[in-house]
Amino acid sequence: MSFFSREKTIAPAGYNRWKVPIAALSIHLCIGQIYAFSVFNQPLTKVIGIKESAPEDWELTTLGWIFSIALFFLGASAATFGKWMERVGPRMAMFASAICFSSGFLISSLGVQLHQIWLLYLGSGVIGGIGLGLGYISPVSTLIKWFPDRPGMATGMAIMGFGGGGMIASPLSVYLMKQFRSETSTGVAQTFLVMGIIYFLVMMIGAIIVRVPPENWKPKNFDPAKQKVKKLVTHAHVLADNAIKTPQFYFLFFVLMLNVTAGIGVLGQASVMIQELFSVESVGPAKAIDASEAAKFVMLLSLFNMLGRFFWSSLSDTIGRKNTYIIFFSLGIILYSAIPSIGSSGSVVLFIAAFAIIMSMYGGGFATVPAYLRDLFGTRQVGAIHGRLLLAWSMAAILGPVLINYMRQYQIEVNKLPKAQVYSMTMYVMAGLLAIGLICNLSIRSVHHKHHHKEDKN
Repeated sequence: MSFFSREKTIAPAGYNRWKVPIAALSIHLCIGQIYAFSVFNQPLTKVIGIKESAPEDWELTTLGWIFSIALFFLGASAATFGKWMERVGPRMAMFASAICFSSGFLISSLGVQLHQIWLLYLGSGVIGGIGLGLGYISPVSTLIKWFPDRPGMATGMAIMGFGGGGMIASPLSVYLMKQFRSETSTGVAQTFLVMGIIYFLVMMIGAIIVRVPPENWKPKNFDPAKQKVKKLVTHAHVLADNAIKTPQFYFLFFVLMLNVTAGIGVLGQASVMIQELFSVESVGPAKAIDASEAAKFVMLLSLFNMLGRFFWSSLSDTIGRKNTYIIFFSLGIILYSAIPSIGSSGSVVLFIAAFAIIMSMYGGGFATVPAYLRDLFGTRQVGAIHGRLLLAWSMAAILGPVLINYMRQYQIEVNKLPKAQVYSMTMYVMAGLLAIGLICNLSIRSVHHKHHHKEDKN
């Protein structure tokens, strides 16, 4: 196991730092599959009935917890193992991520075969979620250290792959299920099995090629002392245990949680939502969206999720992290408030355009927050601090889908609303959450020097 130790990953002199983003993308493009998990939801409701849901089949509300559990354990494992990752290095963390993430698929495949929902919760939820957390934070901290001159762009490169993973996984999942579908199977179990093997092999490529910079390494012609001083940016360091004692950490915690809550509930049920809003009953057969077109919608959202991560985080290097989040929240409030009107107008183009922008800012929020942390707390333990902050993602992973799924079910069963009208109240709630997030972001100030590491005070 010495091959996976941190010492074996220290880059030699003259190493090209642009190789590291390849390692990051090989991990994040795989674990980003979680964003396309909604394409399995409808087939999983027909595991017994095959063509139509049988009484014994799982309901969407039951299946929705897989997505929430996975993202909860993403945040929980990132918070738990963040300091461990900084100590053992990215290669060991990436290897552990590959083992957990791929084995989650294998366990879920067995769960489908046996029709045991707890195995899907364990596989794709708990174990797969731990793989998500380890894989998510390991390249981010490494890239920030390799690109101190462009931290926003660096984190955008790493986290861009996570957003793009769904763009690859969505058509791949649909294709594999189609190949394995039969009179006695929806093809989901076999698809899980194949994807688990594929993702393990690709993730191991990243674990093998990743490198960390030598101690005190700096890019050529880069001198931190000569850099223009920017508001909120510190050259000192705050350790992880001290960071959680600062108000800035908790303001940023709620900034991330509320931004994610607003987007994640929609993303987790994107396929079902667009089919219900633009069903034959509501817009007629000419404009109706079927399952294959909904899969394309999920793929498009993943594309904007991915591109937004690189665009917004790179822009934040110029306009600052705080200003970037002001744009996220202000524009998000307007768009979420407009969604009910757009849906009732029957305009598929406007609906898709609005959510494309929303998803770009959702992804951009993830990519910008590590650089925001680096500005406030320095680079020494930014990976560990980032891991702890991702607990906000865990909370959002439960809050967002629960709001969407259970408010939808309440509107259908209690208020007797048509499926095309059940999302209006949810969109207004999301806009309200973004307003609170905007206030939290405006409240962030520089970290007081009393929290700086003692070596940086001398």
